[in-house]
Amino acid sequence: MAEVNKEKQHISLNICDEKLDIYVKGDQEAFYRDAAKLAQNTYSKYAELFRGRRSERFIAATALLEIGVKFQMEQANKETDSYNSLLQRLTSDIDEALK
Repeated sequence: MAEVNKEKQHISLNICDEKLDIYVKGDQEAFYRDAAKLAQNTYSKYAELFRGRRSERFIAATALLEIGVKFQMEQANKETDSYNSLLQRLTSDIDEALK
């Protein structure tokens, strides 16, 4: 277990007035910090729109849903991109073979 901790480093993130102390691999720190920034910015956007009219839980759920939808859309685009890339390669190979 001590070996695992040597590979990881402690970072503190602030999201929605909560301090999160976590251990992450050094090469993943930037991803965690960027994700925390995205979460905080998305939450803040909905808090500004709904605070006082909706619960904090509703605000957090709405922000989480937006982030989830963005992730799903990016995943779908990646799948389409790889398919298009493969199709382009095959088309190119067929064109070369027909020459």
